[in-house]
Amino acid sequence: MAAAGDAPWLDDAAGRLVRPFTVSNGRTRPTMALDLLSQVRATGATPLGHLGPEHARALGLCRGPLPVAELAARLRLPLAVTKVLLADLVDCGALTAEPPSAFRHHPTDRALLEAVLDGLRRRL
Repeated sequence: MAAAGDAPWLDDAAGRLVRPFTVSNGRTRPTMALDLLSQVRATGATPLGHLGPEHARALGLCRGPLPVAELAARLRLPLAVTKVLLADLVDCGALTAEPPSAFRHHPTDRALLEAVLDGLRRRL
C-alpha cells in the first residue's frame, strides 16, 4: 500500500503513475549548476507562481540543509528531474543552494568517504 503522501502518484502494483520527466514539464537541465553534494535549504519565503505537488514536497523536505542526492532519493525522482525542481525553487526565492565547498566536509575527505562506505555496507 502506498504511503498517504504518495497516494495520488504511486501505486504498489503499477509503480509511479506520473512519468518523472512530466514532473519537470520535460525539462532535463536546471537553470543553475547543482552538484550531488550541493546543500539546499528553505528560505521561508512564499514562492511566487504555481508549484506542482513535487515542488511542494521538495520544499517541505528542505526545512534544514539537505544534499541534492538525498532529496532525489526521498522524492523518488531521477537526479536530473530533482535538480530541475530545486532550481525552480531557487529561482523563485523559496530555496537557497550552497556548493559543497561551502561546508566543512570535502568530497575527498577520507573519513567522510569511509563513513559513506560503512553505511552502504550496512544497508546491503
